[in-house]
Amino acid sequence: MTITITAFADSPDRGGGYARDMIVRWALEEVGQPYEVRLVPWADFKKPAHRARQPFGQIPTYEEGDLVLFESGAIVLHIAERFSGLFPADANARARAIAWMFAAVSSVEPLIVQREVVEYLESDKSWAGERMAMVEQRIRDRLGELSARLGDAEWLDGDFSAADILMVQALRRLEGSDLLAAFANLAAYVERGKARPAFKRAFAAQLAVFTGQNPLPREGERAG
Repeated sequence: MTITITAFADSPDRGGGYARDMIVRWALEEVGQPYEVRLVPWADFKKPAHRARQPFGQIPTYEEGDLVLFESGAIVLHIAERFSGLFPADANARARAIAWMFAAVSSVEPLIVQREVVEYLESDKSWAGERMAMVEQRIRDRLGELSARLGDAEWLDGDFSAADILMVQALRRLEGSDLLAAFANLAAYVERGKARPAFKRAFAAQLAVFTGQNPLPREGERAG
């Protein structure tokens, strides 16, 4: 059954791998599932056809037969439950992985997005500087807690899981900032995620939309 996801036809990140279809692409690459992509132009985001799949007029969406899903976290959860490779076999470890998935989308990423809102949408306000300082301190506090919990572990809880996809992608939004660089173990954690072959394939596939270049082949598809 063919899996189809939606993505920006003209992504605002210009192929930087930050748009949320990247999360779904990465998950599908980790479990070795091929997928098709429906590119959505900006003019079509609020049209009924797209809103039928995504009521808020956003991306990504996921279609598999009669199943239509929206929200990247929910899609990754479905992929992890549907295919092997992103959840541990042990029930308790699986429950912890799901808890970390919720932590990424509920406790970590929203603070980072607040910073982006101030930077890109509120920078002309008289209170923007004060607001940014407050938001960045909240991020430092949260990253400090995450850093302490991660310690010298390779991944959030044992082996790599769906939770690491969501957390690495959330932290990537701070790449190049002093906020992430201040926590060496978190910066290294992000780099480990980016070094995974599945991440590289997903990144190349998203970048190809912007550049028009061919994405990286999956294992078994390489010529020669």
